[in-house]
Amino acid sequence: MMAKGIILAAPRSGSGKTTVTLGLAAALKARGLTVAVAKSGPDYIDPAFHAAATGRPVLNLDSWAMPPELLDGLLAEAASGADILLIEASMGLFDGADVGAAPAGASGRAADLAARYDLPVVLVTDVSGQSQTAAAVARGFMGFEAGVDIAGIILNRCGSPKHDAGIRPAMAAIGLPVLGSLLRDKRLTLPERHLGLVQAEETGDLASRISELAALAAARFDLDAILALARPIRPAATVMPAVRPTGQRIAVAKDAAFTFLYPHLLAGWRAQGAEISFFSPLADEIPDDSANACWLPGGYPELHGPALAAAQVFKKGLQAFAETRPVHGECGGYMVLGAVLTDAAGQTHEMVRLLNHATSFAVRKMHLGYRRARLLSDNPLGPQGMRLRGHEFHYATVSDPGDDAPFVELADAKGLSLGAAGSSRGLVSGSFFHLIAQEE
Repeated sequence: MMAKGIILAAPRSGSGKTTVTLGLAAALKARGLTVAVAKSGPDYIDPAFHAAATGRPVLNLDSWAMPPELLDGLLAEAASGADILLIEASMGLFDGADVGAAPAGASGRAADLAARYDLPVVLVTDVSGQSQTAAAVARGFMGFEAGVDIAGIILNRCGSPKHDAGIRPAMAAIGLPVLGSLLRDKRLTLPERHLGLVQAEETGDLASRISELAALAAARFDLDAILALARPIRPAATVMPAVRPTGQRIAVAKDAAFTFLYPHLLAGWRAQGAEISFFSPLADEIPDDSANACWLPGGYPELHGPALAAAQVFKKGLQAFAETRPVHGECGGYMVLGAVLTDAAGQTHEMVRLLNHATSFAVRKMHLGYRRARLLSDNPLGPQGMRLRGHEFHYATVSDPGDDAPFVELADAKGLSLGAAGSSRGLVSGSFFHLIAQEE
């Protein structure tokens, strides 16, 4: 049976898409359906919540960073074996890279996915502070772009049943079905920190929260109408690997400090014959000695500065590993490969010192956006000159750049140069750049 799909999007970030997606996924699963979720755009945190609600791995779909063949293959993989695939948008439905800097349908917007795959969009709208005006906002979305079908709406954060009832006639007047609503309730808000939600594994009452959301969705959403809107997902060819493996056997750091590694990268490495092993720096573990490459993903090392500083077995073991085998760090992993890390309280913690830069959270500055990267030397990621696509999302600053050679030359989504970035010394490299795929 071919899976069907639907996109859950919103006018802006903070409208409650993740809450609605979790509730809907859990409610449909409780009906006996096999439910899958995918995330549009670059995001590490939401997918872990989705996986907790569905019991299935969650993939990212990014029309800007991924070549079309990879995007098509990952959509098919995300939907494989499922009855219904819910795709949660990032930011607003039409938000992405500057449209003047990308071909049509390749700007990282959830709207790109809706048009490319002919999938209906259900708007999740925060209606607090408005009534009939919510219909005017929705009407603007309905006519904004050809090929993007706004098929229904869920009203979120209604102040009362009367507030809900006052909006529905205006939605009926524009021909947009109201598929459900949720009343304003602080208990439905998931805890957050500077990069978004607190991670799923840190949310101790997550199972009970999901159960509560499932019950609310079952009671307040028209599940039959939502399922009736979903459209078949066309089959696609085999997934094209995003990038070559950094080694035949790759040791990957994995614990509460190192959690941000896109699943499609691991799957692509395995598809090309690489073997993956995991180790925990926080548990003072070292990479498997049989590995011939090591990868330190991003995460929240700034929350674990004392433990990482005290992990002498890990630090000495990684230093020995790097004498003969490549080590790469992304974002948080890059910070740990440096000399010192200063946390938000101003406390400085000694890191691995395989690179000699220093990073700090004492003075925060948000860095956010798509990135094009060109390798400045031969590297486990590829040869000098190879072009990659990914993004940056961090608040850390480089307090001391050190004197290592730069790792990549970066540009934004428009192609405007951001200069050299990251560090490279011997077999060790790293930067704040999160890799998504090789550029075509």
